[in-house]
Amino acid sequence: MPFTPFKNEPYTDYSVEANRKALKEAIERLHAEAGREYPIVIGGEEIKTDEKIKTVNPSKKDEVLAVFQKGNPELVDKALKAAWEAFESWKRTRPETRAVVLKRAAEIMRKRRFELVATMVLEVGKNWLEADADVAEAIDMLEFYAREILRYTERQPLSAIPTEFNEYFYIPLGAGAVIPPWNFPLAILTGMSSAAIVTGNTIVLKPSSDSPLTGWKFYEIMREAGLPEGVVNFVTGPGSAVGDPLVAHELTRFIAFTGSMEVGLHIHELAAKTSKKWIKRTILEMGGKDAVIIDRELYDFDDAVKGVLAAAFGFQGQKCSALSRLIIHKDIYDEFLEAVVEGAKKLTVGPAEEDPNMGPVINAHAFQKIMGYVEVGKEEAKPVYLGGADDSVGFFIKPHIFADVPENARIFQEEIFGPVLSVTKAQDFDDALRIANNTIYGLTGSVYSKNRFNLEKARDEFFVGNLYFNRKCTGALVDVHPFGGFNMSGTDSKAGGRDYLLLFLQGKSVSEKLWP
Repeated sequence: MPFTPFKNEPYTDYSVEANRKALKEAIERLHAEAGREYPIVIGGEEIKTDEKIKTVNPSKKDEVLAVFQKGNPELVDKALKAAWEAFESWKRTRPETRAVVLKRAAEIMRKRRFELVATMVLEVGKNWLEADADVAEAIDMLEFYAREILRYTERQPLSAIPTEFNEYFYIPLGAGAVIPPWNFPLAILTGMSSAAIVTGNTIVLKPSSDSPLTGWKFYEIMREAGLPEGVVNFVTGPGSAVGDPLVAHELTRFIAFTGSMEVGLHIHELAAKTSKKWIKRTILEMGGKDAVIIDRELYDFDDAVKGVLAAAFGFQGQKCSALSRLIIHKDIYDEFLEAVVEGAKKLTVGPAEEDPNMGPVINAHAFQKIMGYVEVGKEEAKPVYLGGADDSVGFFIKPHIFADVPENARIFQEEIFGPVLSVTKAQDFDDALRIANNTIYGLTGSVYSKNRFNLEKARDEFFVGNLYFNRKCTGALVDVHPFGGFNMSGTDSKAGGRDYLLLFLQGKSVSEKLWP
């Protein structure tokens, strides 16, 4: 199939008045539709349950954006059976046809871009650029994996012997579970789901209970793109009622999950204990406690400060890749810390639809957890900027920065997932690397330095899956920065990279003896 070479989707320029107007109109339409109810869909059948879940606007916590069904183990069983039934025909569908479905879905996303951006602005509190980048990444996932499946289905090279005809090819796994997070409710959901689908698998999709509306719009788009019923089964509900039964079910062949370390490890353990017919494959992207090292020799001091602020406080620090530990060389410690604090004070915080630098955190539980860590930080370190918080209308938390943080402090070791930055001093570059590696996680990291020797040392010794030099540690692009981490950050899945589809496939070797 003659696909053009892959190119990353550009971001929307919201300095253009027409784009600003279009997004504002999309936001108003969503406000007007607030409270609408959506079904569970299994094998094309729309189902409603007695118990409901609600998704709310974290910028305005009294606004219910949508009402969804609360699934249960019986519906999980029904969905998996529907997925296996659909698998029998979907696995035989030509890879080119599956690729076309993804391509169509990408085009539909482009047409519905403002609607999708508006949904994430209201549902999870992303500002306009963060939400637009989420849509762009989702489009990239569809476009990239549509091309990748064609590469994976080419004849695989083998060494020849004269007495046999030998083949090696990939086949899908079967029916599995896709459990995405709320913080990248379209991009990560789309990436995991489309990888499973394009490789010939079928799925039960359980979106986060904090972002089911975004998940529903993905389901709508795939259906509009021509995906047969039962290939994606849309089941909403909390982890206890849907997630655990889905992972534990004997018909679940694989689980693709992105979320916290605690939940990821629980899924991994549950999947291992409940396997009978097969070893369930777990594809896990979990947490991070990401560090940025600021060396004493910098190309551009102000650029480094800008990168730190973006990585620490972009989307309120609610990214597994977000900067949480800032390690500064002692020679520029005071000067750099002061610049970061002054920059943090200038960041605007408010309702996401007003497009501030920072919107709300996701919900009341997150608000309480983050502010609990702020209290811990006051006991463990030196507060240098406590921006404050307000949950009277929405869940708003301003930047909080602690200095002189001991490297074994809780706020320096535990994932907070909010706008809390811990800063510590390194005696030299080797000390900075040692501190950076003193963590159970290993997702992203960054080094700002113009010392080539130090950069090369970090290339070898900074133990993270995604390492960046002289740029922020967030903002991975599909097929540019394959994404996934080490240790307790997950199974190093490298989403958006050329190894990723293999996680949803299994290799089969066929040998035939040749007769004269």
